[in-house]
Amino acid sequence: MIKLHDKYFVPYITSKEIDVVVSELVKEISTDLKGEVPVFLSVLNGSFMFTSDFVKKYPDNCEVSFVKLASYSGTETTGAVKQLVGVNQDLKGRCVVVLEDIIDSGNTLEVICGLLEKEGVKQLKIATLFFKPVAYTKKLKIDYIGKEIPNRFIVGYGLDYDELGRNLPEVYQLKRKKMINLVLFGKPGAGKGTQANFLKEKYNLKHISTGDVFRYNIKNETELGNLAKTFIDKGELVPDEVTINMLKAEVEKNLDAAGFIFDGFPRTTAQAEALDQLMQYEGMQVDATIALEADDEVLIQRLLERGKVSGRSDDQDEEKIRNRFTEYNQKTAPLTEYYKQQNKFHSINGVGSIEDITERLSKVIDSLVAVNVAKDK
Repeated sequence: MIKLHDKYFVPYITSKEIDVVVSELVKEISTDLKGEVPVFLSVLNGSFMFTSDFVKKYPDNCEVSFVKLASYSGTETTGAVKQLVGVNQDLKGRCVVVLEDIIDSGNTLEVICGLLEKEGVKQLKIATLFFKPVAYTKKLKIDYIGKEIPNRFIVGYGLDYDELGRNLPEVYQLKRKKMINLVLFGKPGAGKGTQANFLKEKYNLKHISTGDVFRYNIKNETELGNLAKTFIDKGELVPDEVTINMLKAEVEKNLDAAGFIFDGFPRTTAQAEALDQLMQYEGMQVDATIALEADDEVLIQRLLERGKVSGRSDDQDEEKIRNRFTEYNQKTAPLTEYYKQQNKFHSINGVGSIEDITERLSKVIDSLVAVNVAKDK
């Protein structure tokens, strides 16, 4: 672990891993541009190390310029006018490859590419060592991507934190406090939603309900929402890959939370494995799964009472309720075993007052918090 200014960073990508990624980029680009003498434009300040290693490995003739986007005061009403500083070659009719160290939002890249297109280049390509797909907001095609990474803050290998860390030969990520990530199980009527609302406030957790995530994406016509709707409209199940990508987006939008409560996902062992992979990708893990247990007859009465208020037809028909319980039992049994094998399964009595159930849940979570505090120390 290292300290830069007031923050601590932990190892993330080794110099050997970086070398492999750079070599693969060189191989891909040199194959595509065979017969060309490309101009590589290295975007400062961060790309100097990447560019140096890249051109040393490049097997054919090429030219290199180190460029920077700058502003100068213009006479237009828009105020600042952007210009590209450092281009020494005439780029008209040339094959140009922009070399970026990292692309996140893509704002700077969009301006640079707009300026280059005015130069009359024959071919414009974009290559980046690191790419944050969740943070990327532009429609520009990224032609060559070395390594996709989560939306986390990294330093080293040219990247900095307030100008420190650029000289590091490997990449470090900002050290985060240990997060508490929970999967909440329970049959319909067990009170998952009610308890999730209490727990998220008490522990600063982000409650991620699969149903809410689907509704948000479909209503806002996101790319994933539109994709999910094509399956729903055909009466088909939405593929796990689409669901996990929606959850990934929610996780990366809320990394300031102290952790997450997953409600409604996973429902199968395959989904549990996909969630573990997502958590690992984000540098986290599922810490515990908590099942709110209650007698079926108690839950049936709860749902029938709820149906009188909510008007939901599936809460007003006892036969439908029992069918939902049967489906839950069939799907959850393998999941229970999956998490028991990881020593992460906790069964909580879901009968009693809301306060009593919250207290039982809190005991489990408090024990997890205590473990994480000890690990941080």
